[in-house]
Amino acid sequence: MADSRLAILSRHFTSAAADCKVPPLNSVTMQAGSGSFGQNLGWIKISPEVSEALKHGTPIVALESTIISHGMPYPQNFETAKELEVIVRENGAVPATIAILDGIPCIGLTTEELEILARLGSKARKAASRDIALVMAGRENGATTVSATMYLASKVGIPVFVTGGIGGVHRHGENTMDVSSDLTELGNTPVAVISAGIKSILDIPRTLEYLETQRVTVAAYRTDEFPAFFTQTSGCKAPARVESPEHCARVIDANIRLEQKSGILIAVPIPREHSASGSLIESAIQQALQEAREKKITGNAETPFLLARVNELTGGASLASNIALVKNNASIGAKIAVSLAQLQKRSYNRL
Repeated sequence: MADSRLAILSRHFTSAAADCKVPPLNSVTMQAGSGSFGQNLGWIKISPEVSEALKHGTPIVALESTIISHGMPYPQNFETAKELEVIVRENGAVPATIAILDGIPCIGLTTEELEILARLGSKARKAASRDIALVMAGRENGATTVSATMYLASKVGIPVFVTGGIGGVHRHGENTMDVSSDLTELGNTPVAVISAGIKSILDIPRTLEYLETQRVTVAAYRTDEFPAFFTQTSGCKAPARVESPEHCARVIDANIRLEQKSGILIAVPIPREHSASGSLIESAIQQALQEAREKKITGNAETPFLLARVNELTGGASLASNIALVKNNASIGAKIAVSLAQLQKRSYNRL
């Protein structure tokens, strides 16, 4: 029974037999690691705590690292990273912050490693899923985006991932073709992403259309309207609604049982008391977009620039909202992970 979670999730993520009665895969046999990176899982290193959680079916929440390196300045980024892990623990799950350190993908970081990444800031490479091989080959430090975090989480069988907001179709994307790889990763990786929706600097209606094309299940948490990151409303109706962590867990479990290759996006509105003024944010976004065009800032440099500039233009209000919403997501995401683990254990015990 100690290997139940690893066996079950390995089956789902590798399309093995549908009855769950499979032994742990040889390809994920634990080996002793070295240094501060914990256990070794082939080419991925897993911290001892996360390794034990995987073996014993303890709920786990994956956390990205771009928010640490590129999302806010030091030491605020370091403090926020630690606080997110505390919130996950307080709600019954094990946090697994994901990053690439010295070319090694790491699942679960020590406090010292979190601080190293926080101090590196933008000197750490912003690594999407397409960049993982390059960062590994160059033995670089990489902060994982939503797409890279999803990919690495799926490789070790972590089905729940918390972030602030996902990327999407950029405004004027119909002309620039600037579409985040977060969306295609969601279409190809069976991980549930808990976020405050789509970053409001992006084109939310077109992003929702693209997610539909990618066969991604999209649901809003306790609301009929899709949230817009800094604000609770976007003007877009949510494709579906989920009412509780248990409801979310049932959706995730069904997606796993169906052996879907696509992921799930659960959009959680920012708490009302932290919601920024929609008109203030939109005005700041428009000015930041204009400045980005004038400075010819494009590609993966655009989102960090826009978020930083919007924060400046709002006098810090947007950053405060960003921190509040990701903490809220961590709380709800951990509860979902707990509900999912309980549901899977009940299902396993019935076999």
